[in-house]
Amino acid sequence: MEPGDTPLLLKRVDPGRNMDRFYHLSVEPTLFGGFAVRRTWGRVGTWGRTRLDLFADVSSAVAHQQKLAAQKHRRGYCPQ
Repeated sequence: MEPGDTPLLLKRVDPGRNMDRFYHLSVEPTLFGGFAVRRTWGRVGTWGRTRLDLFADVSSAVAHQQKLAAQKHRRGYCPQ
């Protein structure tokens, strides 16, 4: 599996609550031979905030990405 194969874009829209959010997850290689899960989130139309979680191998990074995606699905985010 190559890193970057499975980027996820999740959105949560609720016009009644004026909610229009996004959550982007991707697995990327680092300069030092490891892998990072990049997560970017915020309101649609903004740059949002970004966080990197570092891992030694791609399988643990992908597992973490899937865990985060499952949490967001439970909170009402849908894939786009």
